[in-house]
Amino acid sequence: MTAGELHFNAFVWPNGYHESAWRVVEDDVRGVLGLPYYADIARTAERGLMDTVFLADNIAIAEYRTTYLPQTQFDPISVLSALAGVTSHIGLIGTGSTTYNKPWELARRWATLDHLSGGRAGWNIVTTVTPLAAANYGEAAHPDHADRYARAHEFVDVVTRAWDSWEDDAVVGDRERGVWAERGKLHAPRFHGEFYDVEGILPFPRSPQGWPVLVQAGQSPAGIGLAARYAELVFSGPPSLEAAVAFRTDLHTQAAAAGRDPAHVLVLPALMVTLGGTEAEAQAKARRLEDLASPDFRWQNILYTAGLDPDGFDPDAPLPAELWTGRAAPSSRAEQLYAASRARPQASLRDITEGLKSGAGQYHFVGTPDQLADHILTWQDAGAVDGFTIMGSTLPYELTTFVDHVIPVLQRKGRFRTEYTGSTLRDHLGLPHPAGGPRK
Repeated sequence: MTAGELHFNAFVWPNGYHESAWRVVEDDVRGVLGLPYYADIARTAERGLMDTVFLADNIAIAEYRTTYLPQTQFDPISVLSALAGVTSHIGLIGTGSTTYNKPWELARRWATLDHLSGGRAGWNIVTTVTPLAAANYGEAAHPDHADRYARAHEFVDVVTRAWDSWEDDAVVGDRERGVWAERGKLHAPRFHGEFYDVEGILPFPRSPQGWPVLVQAGQSPAGIGLAARYAELVFSGPPSLEAAVAFRTDLHTQAAAAGRDPAHVLVLPALMVTLGGTEAEAQAKARRLEDLASPDFRWQNILYTAGLDPDGFDPDAPLPAELWTGRAAPSSRAEQLYAASRARPQASLRDITEGLKSGAGQYHFVGTPDQLADHILTWQDAGAVDGFTIMGSTLPYELTTFVDHVIPVLQRKGRFRTEYTGSTLRDHLGLPHPAGGPRK
């Protein structure tokens, strides 16, 4: 990719990222439970030459969410493996928890996807914020924020060691000598750390990309530190242009301090989009979504995404002071909630959550395709982004509009590819192939 060209992820969510999406689209309400829904989105994104489709994951679901939102938290690897068979170029990013997986097993699953897709896999590294996950995995308690991130650093180290357990050219296929792979080019992790012990090689050769692309979304200091050390694509969510510039600058500074090339750390913030042929049409679509939104969902979802159990709180009472006084927040989103409570300690939970965002998309763009293209270029030219993670407020409709009417504008300006020039996700993103080999 030449300088100035953009990158885009297509974020996949049932019916769209806005909570009211399923109420306005006319599709079969159960359609999001089948492969055709995902295949349609992936093919649309690929038709638009986008870099990836991106699947989030929830490994624990608070029951309130089933009232307000379609629930389709399938195993990302299963869905992406199916999509690998119906697409040929687009990258396939799936979320995997470092708190509720084993590193060798996760390394095997993502490397399998990389093989099956011909080198198009990416791993979105999360530590899992919700404490509800602990009981699902037979754990007595959910680790605190600092512990989760300490484990995550070691976890990612072990995963990459497992991916490096075969050299790229270990397979020789020498029929005459009867040697399929050179044993001298195997490097078992033999890892014994503070949290994990992993011995053996993966049961198949190194995958096409060497490593699936590493993705990270944390915005707390610990999350940014993890991203600076490992991430190649960062799914951030700063609420303003100024905040986005500061975020990317800080991230690149920390990456350089860790001995990495900042050019290999791409920032693609979340951007929910609602598009119309005119600005008035787009505003009307956005208003309809907001008019159908549930205030009860909003306060519950803010608690949930902050790592708290919404069933344990009275929305008409203040957030208990012991939560936000003299203790660290379990996540960056929790800190936003705690800060709002400190500013208005007597206000009810319902009131203080009214103006807060509960999801990854803190910025909702509403306007025409030309206006969105201008917005994207303004942010890139300011040094805030390398592109965006496009979260259609309704799917596949906003994504289709983005592909058919925004991408052509960017192409005409010479800022987006007109064809895929490589076969792997690393090719699309301009990222190097990890060297591999023995590790100390």
